[in-house]
Amino acid sequence: MAGDSAAGKDQKDVGKKEEGKKKPEEKEEELSEEDAELKRNLETMIERVMESDVGVQQLALDSMINEIRSATASMTSVPKPLKFLNTHLDALVARCEVLPAGSPNQSKLADIVSVLATTVAPKEGVRNALKFRLLGSSNDIGVWGHEYLRHLAGEISHEFNERDDAGAPCADLLALVAQIVPYHMTHNAEPEAVDLLLEVDRLDDLVPLVDDKNYARTCLYLTSCCTYLPEPDDQRVLEVSHAIYMKMGKMHDALRVSLRLNRRELVESTFAACADPLEKKQLCYLLARQGYALKLDEGVAAIADETLQESCREIISNSKLSEHFLALGRDLDVMEPKQPDDVYKTHLIDGRAPTGAAVDSARQNLASTFVNAFVNAGFGTDKLVTVEAEASSSGAAASTHWIFKNRDHGKTSATASVGMITMWDVEGGLPQNENDPAFALISDYVSNPDPSIRIGAVLGLGLAYAGTNREEVEELLLPLVTETDVSMELAGFAALALGLVFTSTCKEDIVMGILQALMCRSEADLASPFAKYLCLGLGFLFLGKQDVVEATLEVAKTLNETISQFCQVTLESLAYAGTGDVLKVQQLLAMCGEHIEAEEGKEWKAMHQGPAVIGLALIAMAEPCGAQMAGRSLEHMLQYGEPSVRRAVPLAIAVLNISSPDMNAIDTLARLSHDTDSEVAQNSVLALGLCGAGTNNARLAGILRNLSSYYYKDPVLLYLVKVSQGLVHMGKGLMTLSPYHTERQLLSGVALAGVLSVVFSALDMKATLTGKHAYVLYALSAAMAPRMLMTLDEEGKLLPVVARIGNAVDTVAQAGRPKTITGFQTHTTPVLMGMGERAELGTEKYIALSPVLEGQVILKLNPDYVETNTD
Repeated sequence: MAGDSAAGKDQKDVGKKEEGKKKPEEKEEELSEEDAELKRNLETMIERVMESDVGVQQLALDSMINEIRSATASMTSVPKPLKFLNTHLDALVARCEVLPAGSPNQSKLADIVSVLATTVAPKEGVRNALKFRLLGSSNDIGVWGHEYLRHLAGEISHEFNERDDAGAPCADLLALVAQIVPYHMTHNAEPEAVDLLLEVDRLDDLVPLVDDKNYARTCLYLTSCCTYLPEPDDQRVLEVSHAIYMKMGKMHDALRVSLRLNRRELVESTFAACADPLEKKQLCYLLARQGYALKLDEGVAAIADETLQESCREIISNSKLSEHFLALGRDLDVMEPKQPDDVYKTHLIDGRAPTGAAVDSARQNLASTFVNAFVNAGFGTDKLVTVEAEASSSGAAASTHWIFKNRDHGKTSATASVGMITMWDVEGGLPQNENDPAFALISDYVSNPDPSIRIGAVLGLGLAYAGTNREEVEELLLPLVTETDVSMELAGFAALALGLVFTSTCKEDIVMGILQALMCRSEADLASPFAKYLCLGLGFLFLGKQDVVEATLEVAKTLNETISQFCQVTLESLAYAGTGDVLKVQQLLAMCGEHIEAEEGKEWKAMHQGPAVIGLALIAMAEPCGAQMAGRSLEHMLQYGEPSVRRAVPLAIAVLNISSPDMNAIDTLARLSHDTDSEVAQNSVLALGLCGAGTNNARLAGILRNLSSYYYKDPVLLYLVKVSQGLVHMGKGLMTLSPYHTERQLLSGVALAGVLSVVFSALDMKATLTGKHAYVLYALSAAMAPRMLMTLDEEGKLLPVVARIGNAVDTVAQAGRPKTITGFQTHTTPVLMGMGERAELGTEKYIALSPVLEGQVILKLNPDYVETNTD
């Protein structure tokens, strides 16, 4: 009985639930009087459309079109007329197909069916909206609204791709595109216009449609989507944005895009097209930051006015940089020279201090040399090298100059540190101007009998003329690469120096010279660590040049197996650096995943995996999403990779986060710095220094102090920890090594080459950075730049103004006029700028000649500014 009553109760509950379900449905069916009338009217219209009388059909169709167009819709609901007509779609489709082809009534009904088709769930391969649009009238399709055009654009792109693959004509589709794109461009939907034109391969049609209202949003979208597009579309979008900027007379933006395209003729013609002398000077500041040399006395970019030509040459050769950097230092009150002990802060280390017999004093003096050079870089004074040795009553030892407290190759590094301390200084340092003191002073030493001096001279020339394409340097150094009786060390450094001087030029003579050297050398030579510099120098010549490298890659495949694979990977990685090319990333990932078992004496078989890991970071660093994904892949490699792969992972993390101490990256490197494989630990310690270079990051400084205590018995690791401490405090925290600048829109080839010289050297730490060639660390000087915003007046003198500095906000394709910075603070220039920060002027009194406030920016008075009296 109890069971029966329970069953009866369940049935009642079910009955109640069903009733509850029915009620809302009935409620939904209940329409307001207005809606019910609209539904009846539409059904009447459909009946009349089905009649045979042409006049009745026409009247019904006109009424229907009027109802649809006058209906309003919210973002979440379909307009009422479309909702009520939806159920009759099949009938209307059938009616449309039997009406006389080309008749006005068929066109009108096709228009209605096309709009109705956008409200129905799409089926695979069925494109009714487009099919009936093509049958419909040729009137302005913008009247049907934005949502309809978006739907239509999606169907057009699918149809176009199918027809294009089949070789069918697409003229009717392009006619529709010609109607949709102008509508988008005038209704704040520029990204959709760009997407559609990209799909149908007609991007050039965009240029005539831009005006002063929409060019900025259009170009911002074009330049931002560049890293997500395959070849050759990635270049096409930049070419179109360059054409738009030139049309609008925005020279700074146009030059920025032409530098990104990395085409000399385009850079020169853009520079020449700028008529305003002040704006020309601002362009020179951009070229100087990019490390891009232009001939101002001849050729396309020549300047007729001698005074202006001299001013521009001064700016491009960075002659004023020292003065500006010191002004920043004075403003921030950091002019007092620092000693290595101020960086080590040994009094903060708990317990074990590096003392006693375990300390290799020569190596520690060398570490102090580098720390001193990095910390005081660009300030012109220090307390070790530039001071005169003072005689002291405490004996002869005290009067020994610092340089002589170093052994053998340590003296080379100590002497070279003078150059870094007086960097950019016209009086103490050596700028690249027409007097050419650097070439005059160094060139004689290239033929010196002492191999150490020769190598020093070769590398010195490479750094002094990095990015300048000087023919004299080629004439002097190329024979050292090609002659087989020259030692492999010297040939390697000569190739590296040539790569630095001729970055991204693809200069044929040098390419052929390096390839010839790689072909002619013996297997023993090619197995040496310095053979890798030949490949790296060759790679620098193709930096960022993408498919131009293909022919050289084919030659690299024919080289001796000892070096061939290493050379191929290096070339391809550097050619696609900063492009975000997904296909190349996949190729490199496959190489990193190989498990190669190299027998004794055949270690070269896995040699290419190191540059493959670094190449992965080089390609993926183009945009934040790719960098994040690359970071995740590197984590997997640490778990499953071979030793040759694991050793390169810290270096790849450093490349992804150069001068940008990301929390996750620092944690990973701190963990790896205690790795059981000493090479992984060494690379991790160096990578920590590169990630925090010039940031004064307190957390990182603490990690390195703890490491110096942990490794107090390991002289090599202790030396590297100290070098990294020097890097973190580089330029007293006023500098960066990041090759990206101008709000991460430009990648400086010269700066990247400087960083990579050190990163690739770290693949053979024992032979280079911790061996006889520690001074390769000075290659970082090619990448060092002040991280400042400095405002100048029209004369080039400092002009303090109020500026807002905050975190940059991505405003690509956002509606309206969104704020570009968030969480800002107001400062007076000159001001220090961190990674990922952006600046805005805090006054309307001046107009900046550069749209990006970074580095040196010239301001001119705003003619429309009216001083407001605050009293």
